[in-house]
Amino acid sequence: MREYLLVLFTTAAVTYLLTGPVRKFAIAAGAMPAVRARDVHREPTPRLGGIAMFGGLCAGLLVASQLTHLGRMFVQSADVKALLSGAGIMWVLGVLDDKWGVDALVKLGGQMIAAGVMVWQGVTVISIPVPGFQTVTLSPTQGMIISVTLVVVMVNAVNFIDGLDGLAAGMVCIAAMAFFLYSYRLWYGYGISDAAPAVLFSALLIGMCLGFLPHNLHPARIFMGDSGSMMLGLMLAVSAISITGRVDPDLVTAQTGGSQTAAIHVLVPIYIPLLLPLTVIALPLADLLLAVVRRTWAGKSPFAADKQHLHHRLLEVGHSHSRAVLIMYFWAALIAFGTVAVSITNTARAVVLAFAGLCLVGIVVLLMPRFRPHAPRAVQAFVPPRYRKPEPAEPVAPAMAELSAEDKELLGRLGTGAHAIGSNRAERGN
Repeated sequence: MREYLLVLFTTAAVTYLLTGPVRKFAIAAGAMPAVRARDVHREPTPRLGGIAMFGGLCAGLLVASQLTHLGRMFVQSADVKALLSGAGIMWVLGVLDDKWGVDALVKLGGQMIAAGVMVWQGVTVISIPVPGFQTVTLSPTQGMIISVTLVVVMVNAVNFIDGLDGLAAGMVCIAAMAFFLYSYRLWYGYGISDAAPAVLFSALLIGMCLGFLPHNLHPARIFMGDSGSMMLGLMLAVSAISITGRVDPDLVTAQTGGSQTAAIHVLVPIYIPLLLPLTVIALPLADLLLAVVRRTWAGKSPFAADKQHLHHRLLEVGHSHSRAVLIMYFWAALIAFGTVAVSITNTARAVVLAFAGLCLVGIVVLLMPRFRPHAPRAVQAFVPPRYRKPEPAEPVAPAMAELSAEDKELLGRLGTGAHAIGSNRAERGN
């Protein structure tokens, strides 16, 4: 765990420190497009935040390669090299789009090329365990199609939610945290070494998001752009693909003591290894599907941008920018960590009840868009200004008493002049 935390904090620190210089570079390079009709921000904001994220990724991998246990992964597996090559292609494509703009079909082709390069280097879905049946081994063609499709869907799902300050980075960070717990449990809980690359990729992803978020929270000083959002989606997909089909169910059931009930419960996340990565981005995926249906039904291209995403609808209901982002965080964390809780606990009923209770809380918050919580006065000095109670207005009389005689005379003349102007307008009206 210490090595993973070291990689995480290194990635976060490098990303954070690089984001400031990258912002200045983006402004100098002219990567500050004008505000569009579908945008929520009001002032031009520089992009290219993905440059800082890619720097943090490279720094984290460099540190990991020098560590005792993680260093073995670079020799024993080709997953790290495949991730770096695919992320590099996706990052270059995103930088070009942030600066000059890239056609949607060209961008889709670039995403497929990046996914194909990783598949060619071995990051592919090998087999899929099916409950009550057996492990279905996929042919190379089938594995390639499923892997490329998963990468493209993940990339575009993350890109679709990059519409509010801090939304995409926070959502991906929550997804990466949940997947980190899931894969770390398989690696150290059951001794499945094939889960180690997924643990490393999740730690890198968390560090990239945490390092970028302080610069991207509302009001954002820089956007990650497609160079960041597409790279985050690719890394989330690689984390899922690198573990899919490589977990032997017999290694898990051997530790259940032969109990069929316990074995079935433990194998829930193993039988459907793609369930968790898909559930942690359930909201972006739902937004993506709704956008495709909505635009196709209207006779438009599925890639045509609009202002009807889920986060846009939250703003229309009456939620503030920060509240809309926090609501999306809440639902993403509820789905992601709820899935992890079901896979690691035997008290499924308690998990379901807790999940239902939190859903009720979320619905109540959604129905109260104008409710503004205020922190107690004892801690108001430690919270942002928007959570502080407004100070009572001072009475006018003491303020007038503090004025000098000259100021009072000047105010009197202004009042007399205003009264005279009003009288003249009234006479003209008559």
